[in-house]
Formats: sequence, C-alpha cells, structure tokens
Amino acid sequence: MTIYIGNLSFQATEDDLREVFSDYGEVARISLPTDRETGRKRGFAFVEMKDEASEDAAIAELDGAEWLGRELKVNKAKPRENRSGDGKSYTSSSF
Repeated sequence: MTIYIGNLSFQATEDDLREVFSDYGEVARISLPTDRETGRKRGFAFVEMKDEASEDAAIAELDGAEWLGRELKVNKAKPRENRSGDGKSYTSSSF
C-alpha cells in the first residue's frame, strides 16, 4: 500500500514522515524525491504502509491537515507507467 503526500514542506525529512505515519500503523518504506540537478526536495513524498487499514486511517486523518506550515494533500498513490524502467513509480490519484 502506498500513500502520496503532496504540498509537503521542503524541510520535512524521512524521519519526520516515519514519526507521523507510524501513529497509524507500520511504515514499510518512505520515498522523498529530490531534484536530480539541484538535490532539492520536490515537495512531495510516498509512504508505503504494511496494510490497507493503516493506509486508510492515515489518509482520513492527515488529508488537509496542517503540518510544518503547509496543508497536506494525502491520498492513495496509483501506479503509473515507469519511463526509466527501473522499478515502481507512483503518482497522486487526484489532481
């Protein structure tokens, strides 16, 4: 199960995300993409939870919540075609 987190503060770290999302269940993996050229965080992340119930609870509680000065956009990530062919790729399920 993977969750998309948008409108994320550029100061947020993987540890910050793990702390917040672990309140809802076991976190399996966190991806905090950075810009290839600048190394700067891109303002979104993906959190993979161990089960769907944990994912649903996190989405229900955190979508629209203010965190680190930003209103989070939290929803289920949907797989998209990976252009580079090097593994899974996800995107937000709503725009």
